[in-house]
Amino acid sequence: MSDSLFSILRGAPVVPLVQSDDPEEAVAISKALLAGGLNVLEVVLRTDKAFECLEAVAKAYPAAHVGAGTVLNAEQARKAIDHGATFIVSPGLDDGVVNVAKENKMHVLPGIATATELQRAWNMGLRAVKCFPAGVVGGPKMIKALSSAFRDMEFMPTGGVNPNTLADYLAVPSVLACGGSWLTPKDAIASGDFGKITELAKEALVIASKA
Repeated sequence: MSDSLFSILRGAPVVPLVQSDDPEEAVAISKALLAGGLNVLEVVLRTDKAFECLEAVAKAYPAAHVGAGTVLNAEQARKAIDHGATFIVSPGLDDGVVNVAKENKMHVLPGIATATELQRAWNMGLRAVKCFPAGVVGGPKMIKALSSAFRDMEFMPTGGVNPNTLADYLAVPSVLACGGSWLTPKDAIASGDFGKITELAKEALVIASKA
């Protein structure tokens, strides 16, 4: 399994969440994010047409790294891969999801919220996880504490990350990247203000460059 995705994240460590029930809209959101310099996108499986959105984005931007988020079970993981996902993100740690990703030699970032879950992930051979919901379970301080015991583990905190907290998370050496929905605000999407999304993406990269 190549670590190319993780290398890219270390250079541009912000992963925006793309949520839509309209494939054309999902492509427009993704276009705006790419214009802002973000080329790793997480299309979340939270709508009836999420898989169609995932496939549309993956086909429209084959040079981007388009992953599937909110993957809850092995069946969804397989379907996400079939629809073009190049990596898998899950809110929790599920053996089935991890195994499907491994079978397909694909990066997977399962969610953890405790040291016990992190130890399970470590013993499954994983060296990167999603910390979710990061803002609720302890934020940067928690990640620092966990890193002292799991020194070769990297984290992608998501949930509660925003422009005001992004630098604090990225200042933690073990933080690989941060995920967030603040980059794709619902009001901007509803009004068709995709320029706002591009602006937010650029601002996030400026913050990241100074962290």
